[in-house]
Amino acid sequence: MLVLSRKPGDSIVVDGRIIIHVVKTDKDTVKIGVEAPREVPIFRKEIYDEIRSSNQKAAKGAKAELPKIKSPVLAN
Repeated sequence: MLVLSRKPGDSIVVDGRIIIHVVKTDKDTVKIGVEAPREVPIFRKEIYDEIRSSNQKAAKGAKAELPKIKSPVLAN
């Protein structure tokens, strides 16, 4: 794992096409912004883990219960 120190307003670039911006820090919270091509899926880790678990259960033939996820609000 690569660990970097960044300040609000700083960014890092991943694979030459994904930019992660440090938007704001507040006590124990860091707000980040992610710029990536539309074809690159981006998930919070806990959601990704739920999706992966559901997919593994489905692949094994077990009845997987999908997590309840709120529909995202899309900006125009």
